[in-house]
Amino acid sequence: MIGVDVITVNWNSGRQLAECLAALAATDRTRVTLGRVVVVDNASTDGSAEGLDRGDLPLEVLRNPTNRGFAAACNQGARAGRSPYILFLNPDTRVEFDSLAAPLAWLERPTAADVGICGIQLVDADGRVARSCARFPTAGQLVATAVGLDRLLPHAFPGFIMRDWDHQQSRRVDHVIGAFYLVRRGVFERLGGFDERYFVYLEDLDFSLRAREAGWHSYFLASARAFHRGGGASDQVRAERLLYLLRSRLRYARRHFSPARAAAVRAATLGVEPVVRVAAALGGGAPRQARDTIRAYWMLATGHGLEGSALRFRE
Repeated sequence: MIGVDVITVNWNSGRQLAECLAALAATDRTRVTLGRVVVVDNASTDGSAEGLDRGDLPLEVLRNPTNRGFAAACNQGARAGRSPYILFLNPDTRVEFDSLAAPLAWLERPTAADVGICGIQLVDADGRVARSCARFPTAGQLVATAVGLDRLLPHAFPGFIMRDWDHQQSRRVDHVIGAFYLVRRGVFERLGGFDERYFVYLEDLDFSLRAREAGWHSYFLASARAFHRGGGASDQVRAERLLYLLRSRLRYARRHFSPARAAAVRAATLGVEPVVRVAAALGGGAPRQARDTIRAYWMLATGHGLEGSALRFRE
């Protein structure tokens, strides 16, 4: 039996959280021991963290009085368990019968001794496989993304998401998406967990890169799958979501690139991207999206709307 703790961070996920836990309870338990299933609720107001008690899961609900952010909540949940593996599972994910047993058994193989992180196929409601793996982005790729070249000239500027690969074969990759992020506890603890300065977005990519630098690889296992609803389908850009995405990009650049390359990412993000985004929104007949973009950049520059006094643009 292989032991794993499952950590789910919840913030107003509605019925999805209960559905996620129900699917988890039905997964294969003949080869897997669920040490703890920890739901970390980041001050939800929709009642999604209520009435979760169930006798078929070793469930613990940790309730934060404020939204601590995704990275901090993940670390908080991980500290509540002791199993040799940790699965970070989004509440909009529903595992299948062997979604846990298959990757855990694979990680126990001698050939996987240097693999610290494992992901599986993620499919939508129609069974379509998502392009969920990524390459570590270069500064040039982030600049191209900021100025919109990845959308205007996708063949010349392909971006870092691996859209050119159908995700039908198992292979080593740079990064697997954090919706189903299975990590060896020893690796997670040696690296100090997720960097909590990322409130949300790119904390998993940052961790994957730090793991690689420490000699650990990431692996995509195509023989197991789970449903993932995802949250990127809206045509409208919420200001707060864009704000945190931009902040995480700038932090990632500062941490992992040279000062000159980080400055290039910063210049493109602050000097070109807002103009491109607003022009695209207005040209597409989406004035609300343009307003949200302006608001996000205003909050980024002033520090307003950020969670906690330490989360400032000048950081």
